[in-house]
Amino acid sequence: MPASAFRVAADLIVALHAGFVLFVILGGLLALRWRRLAWVHVPAAVWGIAIELGGWICPLTPLEDHLRQRGGGPPYGGDFIEHYALPLLYPANLTRSWQWSLGSAALAVNALIYCRLLMRRRGGTRRRRPGVASFRVSLLQLFRKGRRT
Repeated sequence: MPASAFRVAADLIVALHAGFVLFVILGGLLALRWRRLAWVHVPAAVWGIAIELGGWICPLTPLEDHLRQRGGGPPYGGDFIEHYALPLLYPANLTRSWQWSLGSAALAVNALIYCRLLMRRRGGTRRRRPGVASFRVSLLQLFRKGRRT
């Protein structure tokens, strides 16, 4: 496989990694709209927050490094992903206290979102969409009114 293919694969992994980080942080907002997405988001958020709070290394990081090495390392000057996504994922001054801050912020944001989701569900304020059942009820009511006249 040519070295450029390894560099492209590494860039794709970095893009996937950045997308996962965004999903961990903001995926709860999507779950407010599409509730079933919470079944995917909650485990992802738990994983992402645990990685940050535990000081562990995400398995994608060694994979990225391996692909970059197989590709001959990043080219000088780099591309968009190397300039913008990599510094966001791997800040130069990332310390344990910053990791705790980031993990705590992700936890707080998601806790607030899911509290709102649970309150909305328990309070009965979720929007009801007319479905087949309500259509049947409407037809039955219309039919009964027609028989009375």
